[in-house]
Amino acid sequence: MGWKEAAEPVLTRMPTVRRPEGHVPFKRKLAWTAGILVLYFFLTNIDLLGAASGQDIYGQFRSVIAGAQGSLLQVGIGPIVTASIVMQLLGGANLLGLDTDDPRDQVLYQGLQKVLVVAMTALTALPMVFAGGILPAQQSLQLGGFAFSATEIKLLMFAQVFAGGILVLYMDEVVSKWGIGSGIGLFIIAGVSQRLVAGFIQPQAGGFFFDWYRIITGEIAVGSVFSSDGLSTILLNQGQLLALFTTILIFAIVVYAESVRVEIPLSHSRVKGARGRFPVKLIYASVLPMILVRALQANIQFIGQIVQTQVGMPSVLGVYSGSTPVSGFFYYVSPIYSPQDWMWWTAQVDQAWWMVMIRVSVDLSFMVIGGAIFAVFWVETTDMGPDATAQQIQNSGMQIPGFRQNVGVIEKVMERYIPQVTVIGGALVGLLAVWANMLGTIGGVDGTGLLLAVSITYKLYEEIAEEQMMEMHPMMRQMFGGGE
Repeated sequence: MGWKEAAEPVLTRMPTVRRPEGHVPFKRKLAWTAGILVLYFFLTNIDLLGAASGQDIYGQFRSVIAGAQGSLLQVGIGPIVTASIVMQLLGGANLLGLDTDDPRDQVLYQGLQKVLVVAMTALTALPMVFAGGILPAQQSLQLGGFAFSATEIKLLMFAQVFAGGILVLYMDEVVSKWGIGSGIGLFIIAGVSQRLVAGFIQPQAGGFFFDWYRIITGEIAVGSVFSSDGLSTILLNQGQLLALFTTILIFAIVVYAESVRVEIPLSHSRVKGARGRFPVKLIYASVLPMILVRALQANIQFIGQIVQTQVGMPSVLGVYSGSTPVSGFFYYVSPIYSPQDWMWWTAQVDQAWWMVMIRVSVDLSFMVIGGAIFAVFWVETTDMGPDATAQQIQNSGMQIPGFRQNVGVIEKVMERYIPQVTVIGGALVGLLAVWANMLGTIGGVDGTGLLLAVSITYKLYEEIAEEQMMEMHPMMRQMFGGGE
């Protein structure tokens, strides 16, 4: 008996959100998406019962992980992303033995992914609660007629964090089946947008409007550029003008990159005059593989913090100031979060210039190479590779003008573009993410989070436009397989 037969009774019985039986009207999809978004914001504002406020163990990764520190959505989409990494690696190495074209294997694949998400949620929540990631507010708790000891409070917090992780899983499934886009993308947009708006309008120090207030009142002397109270103070050290410029530039670059494409002409083999184009975008694999790269970095830093808290570690691995590594291995592999992390000539950086440059080089290499590798994995495991694309074109009755109608011929043409564009696009996204972090963004949003938010919003706009078109023209819906 193979593993599929042994695991099938469990995997096929995993709770799932029922798919709609027919066409879901656009307004209803919009309502489901808006409802899940409201629920997401509601859950991020529910504090964990018995927990004390503390430092976010995910830190700057929060804009990618989504969720909120000390809330029911403490783990955010982290377990889903980690499970996806495992499934990507297993599927890419063909170790699962599952054919995603077979309906039975599709059910097993989805069930296995849910089991992994449940396991990753538990594995993430356990060290957070029991290894000092989330501290209890008090040693005992009186709730109604029940008294909870310190250990029972931690068990209560674990149950809440675990339940929040499972809620995120099914909220994502509801959006994917009944709404527009995906829940993961929606939560990333929500979290990043919230931080962008807060960073732009907050009245206290660090807000963009606060900088202009300091210029108007004369606190910042614009004419004295390089003095301690000059314009460089808000451009580089404390303010948000450079961050605003970086944020706007990243928006423009991503939107432009999404529009850059190589269009391969297609014609129908039987219907004369029926023509089309297959677009190979510069960011062919989208920005989503960067979630996997950042999640891998987040897990590495998470392990370092847990080891440091529980057993300590040799100085060669890491010396910590609070929960932040300041030297050693875990310092060099920690990402650059802001300009203050690498501008060694300022008083805010305690490390020597060569230590900072090693950290920048490692982060840049990790993001560029990792972005390219995960982009290739993403393309191959989501049926976007040359072979799968050629088969889809062949099945649709289309062909490339001037070439024989043969799937092998189409695949060779696709191999001229897709692999190269995938690697270049993945590396470019990694470079942009590091660059955005080094210059800073409004609200301190992680560069990867900003790239994700812009790219996902752009694709969401395209999907909404497509949904509206199919709503207005039912024949279009039949052509795209949208049902009746």
